[in-house]
Amino acid sequence: MKYASNIESPIGKITILADDDCVYAITFSDEDTDGLSESELTKNVAQQLAAYFRGDLKHFSFPMKQKGTEFQQDVWQNLLNIPFGETTSYAKFSAHHPLAIRAIAAANGKNNIAIVVPCHRVIGSNGKLVGYAGGLWRKQWLLQHEQEISKQGQTALKF
Repeated sequence: MKYASNIESPIGKITILADDDCVYAITFSDEDTDGLSESELTKNVAQQLAAYFRGDLKHFSFPMKQKGTEFQQDVWQNLLNIPFGETTSYAKFSAHHPLAIRAIAAANGKNNIAIVVPCHRVIGSNGKLVGYAGGLWRKQWLLQHEQEISKQGQTALKF
């Protein structure tokens, strides 16, 4: 079975998609959820996202699984190691595979679990915002939100 929950957030509508065991997508795009009902899992994730947007949650805890190659899975797992309220550059993020920086950036771009798998925390080496499937304005909002909550870094991003 497939399940879905939709929530309104400060950065637009968010759709949570899951099967019986795991969340497989959290997206800003208009997903066709007609005929899909909510599950306890999608409701729980919706509550966690609401807490994140209120500033009450920094770490998510629910089962998730994206479809992807072993390489993509490795990249997505490494994204989870970027601390809340911090950023890293693509160059630094790919330091363990410097020749694969483009492949790492491509895998980052294929992340289907927005916010929770924090691809928004990866920025350009020059400090500029680059590449975010949800739009750079959302990336900027998410980074600003996390920095304000964690009281780390700048209180306003300068671009």
